[in-house]
Amino acid sequence: MTIADPRPVIAGVRDGRGLDKAGATLIARGLADGSVSDAQAGAFAMATLLAGLGEEGRVALTCAMRDSGRVLRWDLSGPVVDKHSTGGIGDTVSLVLAPVLAACGAYVPMISGRGLGHTGGTLDKLEAIPGFRTALPEDGFRNVVAHVGCAIVAAGPDLAPADARLYAIRDESATVGSIDLITASILSKKLAAGLDALVLDVKQGSGAFLRSPEAALDLARTLVRTANGAGCLTRACVTDMDQPLARAAGNALELREAMAVLSGGQGALADLSLALSQSCLSLVGLDGAEHALISGAAAERFARMVAAQGGPTDLLERPDAYLPPAPVIRPIPAAGRVAAIDTAALGHAVVALGGGRLHAADHIDPRVGLADLLRIGQEAGDGRPLGFVHAASEAAADAAVATVQAAYLMGDGPEPGPLIRCEVSPE
Repeated sequence: MTIADPRPVIAGVRDGRGLDKAGATLIARGLADGSVSDAQAGAFAMATLLAGLGEEGRVALTCAMRDSGRVLRWDLSGPVVDKHSTGGIGDTVSLVLAPVLAACGAYVPMISGRGLGHTGGTLDKLEAIPGFRTALPEDGFRNVVAHVGCAIVAAGPDLAPADARLYAIRDESATVGSIDLITASILSKKLAAGLDALVLDVKQGSGAFLRSPEAALDLARTLVRTANGAGCLTRACVTDMDQPLARAAGNALELREAMAVLSGGQGALADLSLALSQSCLSLVGLDGAEHALISGAAAERFARMVAAQGGPTDLLERPDAYLPPAPVIRPIPAAGRVAAIDTAALGHAVVALGGGRLHAADHIDPRVGLADLLRIGQEAGDGRPLGFVHAASEAAADAAVATVQAAYLMGDGPEPGPLIRCEVSPE
C-alpha cells in the first residue's frame, strides 16, 4: 500500500522509530514535487535533529533524495569517481585531483558548488578563467568527461531536487546541525552523479565548519557508512584546517596555486591532493597519482578540461594574460613566530574584500584575496610579512591588513598537527 500522508512518517521519526524506505521515498518525493508542505518539511527536519534516523534511515533518506531527480548512468572504459570536501580556506584540491585521477584512467564527473560564508567554492575559482563554462548541458558534460576524463560543473535543477528544498528548510528551521541531514545532503548530490567510488575530505580546525576532532570524526564515519550502504565505495580523511591549505585565499590566487602544483609545485596543497588522489584510486584498483603529477600528464588533462569548457588553450603557459592582478597589493607587516591562526577570520577577510559571498546573489571579484600567507611555525619580520592583501581599493586593503594581523597569534606555540588527522575506510 502506497503511503500518501507524510504525517505518520514524521511522527515515527519523532517517536524514535526511525525511517524506512517507503517513508523516505514519500518525504523525498514530496519535497521535490511540493506535496510535502514547508511546515511538514520543517517538522521532519526537527524530528530528525532531535531523535535521529539510525543508520538504515540515513541510507534510506540518502537514496530517496538521490532518486528524487535525475541519476546519471555512464558507459565508459574506466571507473567513475569523485571527491567531496566539507570546505575550508585555500582548499583548491579539486582543481588538482580531478585531472590527476583522469590521467590515471578514472573518469571524474565533478559536480561542485559555489562559496557561501567564509569558505570558497570550486566553481567561483574556475569562473575566474575567462570564458570557462560551469553550466553545461548534459550532452556537453558527458562529452567532456568521455574525451578529457574530467569535467567540473554546477548542479542542474533536476539533480537531487529534494535536497535543494530541504537545504533551505534546514536553515529556516534551525536544523542545519543534524548529522543525518548533513550526510543525506552531501551524499545525495554526489551519488546522483553515478559514481563507483568517492573520497571525502572532512575538514577539522579553526577554519572548518567542524572545529572539534570528535565532531569531524563522527561525521566522517557517518558519511562512509552511509555512502557504502548506498552502494558507493567510499573512504574519508579527516584533514587539518587550523591553517589555510594553500598559501593563498581568493579565487584567481587559489587558481594560480593549483596550476603551480600541477606544474610541479610543492607544499601542503600538493601533499593533500596527492594523498586524496591515491586514496580514491586505491578504491577502484588504480594507481599512478604521483607519476601523473611529475610527468605533466595531470597538467595536460587540466589544460584540456579548461579548453573543452570554454577557457583559453594556453592558460598554464600564460596565466598573466588571463588572470589580471588586483589594483592594490599590500604587504601585511608583523614580527615573530606564527603560533596559531584564526583561519575562519582569513576567509571572512576574503569575503569582505569582495572575493566571497554572504548571499547567493552576491557578485565576486576574482582578483582579490590573500597571498603568500605564512604557516604555523614560520617567522615574520626583517622584510618578511605575514602575506599580501590583494584588494580593489586602498580602504579595503587597510581593513584586510588589520583583520589578518588580528587573525595571527604570534609567539611560542606547539608545532602544527599532521595534515591528515585520520582515515576512515569502508568496514
